[in-house]
Amino acid sequence: MIRLLVGLGNPGAEYEATNHNAGFWWIDAVARELKATLVPERSYFGLVARVNRQEGPLWLLEPQTYMNLSGKSVAALARFFKIAPNEVLVAHDELDLLPGQVKIKFGGGHAGHNGLRDIHAQLGTPDYWRLRLGIGHPGVKAEVVDYVLRKPKPEARDAIHECIHRTLPALDLLLEANMERANMKINAKPPRPKPPRPEGVGKPAAPAGETPST
Repeated sequence: MIRLLVGLGNPGAEYEATNHNAGFWWIDAVARELKATLVPERSYFGLVARVNRQEGPLWLLEPQTYMNLSGKSVAALARFFKIAPNEVLVAHDELDLLPGQVKIKFGGGHAGHNGLRDIHAQLGTPDYWRLRLGIGHPGVKAEVVDYVLRKPKPEARDAIHECIHRTLPALDLLLEANMERANMKINAKPPRPKPPRPEGVGKPAAPAGETPST
């Protein structure tokens, strides 16, 4: 079961609409879905909401430490409430996925993401869940830092928000840690439209002595 949802980003209006804040966007969407309000909590160095569920409390967290110290916030809350790393799901921007793509991952490396790097260090393990929200890659490694701190182009921004919206119907599955089914639900292809019926097929026959209308 997932007991802590974390979204990564940087605080402040200048960063609000940048690629690096995709994790914040996701937590904001989840908070709206659950009718929860994030409020500042100095003890956990972030914006926090508690959602009371039948299975127990669920915590939402947006660290306000700036990205490089995200683990300070995550570890403070997780340790106080005795939340194990495998009960944590971290949503973050992902360079290796295109805008609109989203994948779920457990454990593994941080791939140079400074927020994940600090969470690894503060939790003492990489064994927590990640929700990887694609933002695309600038194509040149030297441009990555500037790229993640830029606003996405309108079409990319719309694709990121669409994929965030697509995760919400799978929220219960995510919280159950039923990640295989959650991934299938999030990434299910829309049904193919039915081909139009040939003209005349399926129309009721005209009564005897009448001419069918055209």
